[in-house]
Amino acid sequence: MNPSRQQSKLQEAKAEVLSLLKILSDKVDLERKLGVNYLQLDPIIKNNISQEEEMISQQPVPESVCDNLDTYNEDTKVELSKSEKIEALSKLEEQVKKCTKCELCNNRTNVVFGTGDQDADLMFVGEAPGYYEDEQGEPFVGKAGQLLTKIIESIGLKRSDVYIANILKCRPPDNRNPNANEIVMCSPHLIRQIEIIRPKIICALGTFAAQTLLDTKETIGKLRGKFFEYQSTKFLATYHPAYLLRNPGDKKKVWTDIKKVRDFLQE
Repeated sequence: MNPSRQQSKLQEAKAEVLSLLKILSDKVDLERKLGVNYLQLDPIIKNNISQEEEMISQQPVPESVCDNLDTYNEDTKVELSKSEKIEALSKLEEQVKKCTKCELCNNRTNVVFGTGDQDADLMFVGEAPGYYEDEQGEPFVGKAGQLLTKIIESIGLKRSDVYIANILKCRPPDNRNPNANEIVMCSPHLIRQIEIIRPKIICALGTFAAQTLLDTKETIGKLRGKFFEYQSTKFLATYHPAYLLRNPGDKKKVWTDIKKVRDFLQE
């Protein structure tokens, strides 16, 4: 191997290692925000990462790295056609089905990836699959799902017109709440789904969906019914249908919230 090619290969490997270290650093910081009791990367390591990044930025970037950057830009910044969205989501789903990053993979019957129109203007995001979702591999198919269908139909849409997904893709045991580590491990799949679909508005259903995407600890009672921005996408949170089954008196609040979603889509 000639010296210039060897230097290029070395520089490429170095850049990849630094990128992985930075991803690890960001992941640990996110875990700390969510309450996971892990140690943060030593500040000395972070300083070294920053110094190395500065050195690398002053040197030519290998062609293979440029190719990867071009692919990334194409996938995440360029508007995809519906057929391209279908293909991208299909590839992502295959990756998620192989995911073993947390212990939830040990007891799942099915990965519950998401369902609906891959080119939808409206995307609903829930918390995690339940018993029936785990059995069928589709989100919101139990009693809460039947109520969600009615909510969707109340604004003149069909379930097939929207896209529905969850923060977690596997069912927590006994339908318990997601823990911080599971959210950290699984939420990148959802974030990628959102990047591909690019809905006009996201409607978060319940505490965990709203808090995770907005990176906040505010209660759903304070967050619901207000418009926010999530990565340049309109965002509104409301109560989870499962909550409404236990507290039917709050259905009027959800109707108020969902009308705002309808009016936004009709503008």
